[in-house]
Amino acid sequence: MVGFILRRIAVSILILVAASFIMYVLAASSGNPLQDLEGSNAPNKAQLIAARVDALDLDVPPPLRWFIWLGGAAQCLVPFTGGCDLGLTIANADVLTILPTAMGSTIQLVSGSFVLALILGVVVGIVTALRQYSGFDLAITFLSFFLYSLPSFLVAVLLKEFIALGFNDFLQADEAISVPALIGIAIVAGLIWQVLVGGPLRRRLIVFGVSALATGGVLGWMTATDWFKTPGLGPVGVLVLVVGIALVTVAVAAGLSNRRALIVAGLNALIAYIAFFALQGLFDISSSGTLVILAIATLAVGLISGAVLGGHDRGQAMRVGAIVAVLSGAVVLLDRFMQSWPDYIGSPRINGRPIATVGASTPGYSGDVWVTGIDTFTHLLLPTIALLLISFAGYTRYARAGLLEVLNQDYIRTARAKGLPERVVVVRHALRNMLIPIATLVAADIGALLGGAVITEQVFAISGMGRLFNASLQRVDLNPIMGYFLVIAFTAILFNFLADLAYAALDPRVRVRA
Repeated sequence: MVGFILRRIAVSILILVAASFIMYVLAASSGNPLQDLEGSNAPNKAQLIAARVDALDLDVPPPLRWFIWLGGAAQCLVPFTGGCDLGLTIANADVLTILPTAMGSTIQLVSGSFVLALILGVVVGIVTALRQYSGFDLAITFLSFFLYSLPSFLVAVLLKEFIALGFNDFLQADEAISVPALIGIAIVAGLIWQVLVGGPLRRRLIVFGVSALATGGVLGWMTATDWFKTPGLGPVGVLVLVVGIALVTVAVAAGLSNRRALIVAGLNALIAYIAFFALQGLFDISSSGTLVILAIATLAVGLISGAVLGGHDRGQAMRVGAIVAVLSGAVVLLDRFMQSWPDYIGSPRINGRPIATVGASTPGYSGDVWVTGIDTFTHLLLPTIALLLISFAGYTRYARAGLLEVLNQDYIRTARAKGLPERVVVVRHALRNMLIPIATLVAADIGALLGGAVITEQVFAISGMGRLFNASLQRVDLNPIMGYFLVIAFTAILFNFLADLAYAALDPRVRVRA
């Protein structure tokens, strides 16, 4: 294993060096970095040109100039020396100063969309494979191909028009959802749920009626109580959600007949519900550091409870405890964020229009961790969805095809012939092998997401790495371009390396050797 890791690191460095040379020469040949000064009417034009040439070594041919840049970039690999140097921009700003700020915005955007796309895509793909050729499968297949064909800039514009502007206008209009709209939404919800549940016609009609009435009733109650301006889950909502999380987690991961898993899940749900009342005072004075500590403690409680109460199958109980604890804790935090929603939309900086269409945060807006968290969420919501849709279709198709292929293998038929429950066959025998091609797709998708961020950040005016790269490319500003390249190339190489290691974890037949 050690030899394999060292060999991969050496090969990755060689690839990075060769690719950086090609990128540098191509970018240097794409235009003239002195064009803006040469067309200027400034009286000191000659001095400005000479200063830029001296600062950026423009009098050196690009292939040789690359060695100068490489000498500064190579020092970044040596920690604690302080010699890391990625050069200056055309505006004489240090790339090491502007790059972390741009990286922060892009990492927030890409990480959220990546995690959501992966989870939703894999889950939906598994469900469609288990419901092959059903109405739900056909609907998801059509939706996946439709989303896959949409360009990201068009998705971004549509989201701004119909989600942001529409919801903001709805809040400012101070009007209830009209009866025709309620009926239409209820009918659509009923149709969707009856497709999801499936079964004979009588069962579909019952599901359609119940879900339509429930949707209409909930929306009517939300309108009557002005829930969209003063949202909250409350004790009843939190209780229903944490109990539902516990039951669903046990049903999928261990089966409802597993008493120990039920006890672990119930205990963690109970702890989360008690914490909902006990931590309200702490939440009022919390910072981001407090939330991190609470998150670590929540995970630890889930793992420890599973280890203590898990019996002979501690691993399964620990997974159940951790999932229930983390998701239930997230419900408690969600309710606290909702409690701060009226303060956020009531701020003069927000002016009752919370869903943002530009930027990564509201200029000049400050507050506690709750309102600033809402501000970040409202600004990243639409660009995250726009990027999410790029990957969701691919993950859904790969997960569906992978699971269908695995379910046709001989060992799956043997497991079913032995009388194992379908849940055990899918979760314990088929799921791991189905994830092997997904690991390869994840490594390739990181680059696609970062590439899509260039367009998305431009549409939503987010000052991230994509916007930095686009602006630098137009000015032929080589050093920021190469800073962007380093981050992208390192991320792609890292995730390909992690994918190789994931193969050994997912498939015991794979052995990593030097």
